Amino acid sequence: MYEKTFPNKRFKLTLEFLQKHIKPSETILDLGVENPFSKIMKEAGYAVTNTTGEDLDFNQNSLQQSQETVVTALEIFEHLLNPFVVLNQIKANKLIISIPLRLWFSPAYRSKTDMWDRHYHEFEDWQLDWLLEKTGWKIIDRQQWTNPVKKIGIRPLLRYFTNRYYIVYAERI
Repeated sequence: MYEKTFPNKRFKLTLEFLQKHIKPSETILDLGVENPFSKIMKEAGYAVTNTTGEDLDFNQNSLQQSQETVVTALEIFEHLLNPFVVLNQIKANKLIISIPLRLWFSPAYRSKTDMWDRHYHEFEDWQLDWLLEKTGWKIIDRQQWTNPVKKIGIRPLLRYFTNRYYIVYAERI
């Protein structure tokens, strides 16, 4: 259905994972400003509200005031200094979170020109699992996938075999 509209494999697999666990009748607070994937969720029939670009390390008002039943945190936690605080402030009882996994053959991403486009955390799967557990979330489902790129070299070759993304569906305990 959406196959030709996905800019990459990650969006296709993320939507399939979301549809597996969340009904379109549920409301979603998507952490981060409106983005290509929040638009895909809306096209798939979900009612999505985005945060407005506030620094979630300092300001969790949108989380505390939200009436949405689900929070999606898709590729945002690696940018936060303190995801523990954010996870504690979520009022919704359902969470879908995806992160890029730490790769042993590649350093954490850091843009030289954009101070927000940096990865403070690049998690291993067990680290995110532990963070969720410590903040009162029970993991119901998880999935990992690779992210091959169309380049030549050792690192691009390794991306065919090494999982790059990790997505989790969790519920508040």
